[in-house]
Amino acid sequence: MEVSSLPISASHRAKLISAGYISISSLSSISPAHLARDLGISENEATGILKVASQRGGPERTIPSHHSIVDGLRAQTAWDMLHEEESCRRITTSCADLDDILGGGISCKEVTEIGGVPGIGKTQLGIQLAINVQIPLEYGGLAGKAVYIDTEGSFMVERVQQVAEACIKDMQEYDSFLRKDLPARQVNLQANDFLANIYYFRICSYTEQIAVINYLEKFISEHKDIKVVIVDSITFHFRQDFDDMALRTRLLGGMALKLMKLAKKFTLAVILLNQVTTKYSGGSFQLTLALDSGHQGHILF
Repeated sequence: MEVSSLPISASHRAKLISAGYISISSLSSISPAHLARDLGISENEATGILKVASQRGGPERTIPSHHSIVDGLRAQTAWDMLHEEESCRRITTSCADLDDILGGGISCKEVTEIGGVPGIGKTQLGIQLAINVQIPLEYGGLAGKAVYIDTEGSFMVERVQQVAEACIKDMQEYDSFLRKDLPARQVNLQANDFLANIYYFRICSYTEQIAVINYLEKFISEHKDIKVVIVDSITFHFRQDFDDMALRTRLLGGMALKLMKLAKKFTLAVILLNQVTTKYSGGSFQLTLALDSGHQGHILF
């Protein structure tokens, strides 16, 4: 159960989420003094919040029996895992070399983080994936839709339209190649059709980012065809004006965990775009991701 369901004031709920307390269980072992310090409220207010949380989250605070734990798990053989991985659909990046490195493209049911220096084309790749996920099944695509979460304001709809038009042209050329001796077949898609299948969220603060990611499960449940979620970029609002490093790590870890669960539950790809910085290691400076967001895989450009 999440803290957004607690019968407390809206300001207290917002402060809890902003401080990284997403689920009621995250309040189970914290003291009123600690919570008061994290939220910037009085200790009496913190005590009241914890009391409400204990009443609502009582079953979650009890230690489950071994049987209840096992009942919630499902054993899976290594053969099943291999078959599942081999049958998992992938989204092409429109770059054959990169697709080869990724084993055929961006994998669904996984979180992939793509990092690179400014101007190298991370947003371009994000836009390309938002278009490519919509390629019809008969052309080797997923016929899905995309969610694009823009934290930097770098998403340009004119560029999306250009990429969509190029994608339609590629499909027509691909169809002509396969049907050499047959009459040309028109691709029944327009650029506007691609644009209509991209759900765009503009994020202006880290609290908005947390709120949107918490909302994604409900949104995706209502839009069944979503096959990719793109966050551009995942750490932008966490790289500045953030003095509490432990809180930042907890917030990023919580978001990463939630996104991994979404990828598994809905069989979709999650793409996290990120900046890079230099780190001194082993006697030399090396490129590394700006912040570690706790995801599954890295790609550095």
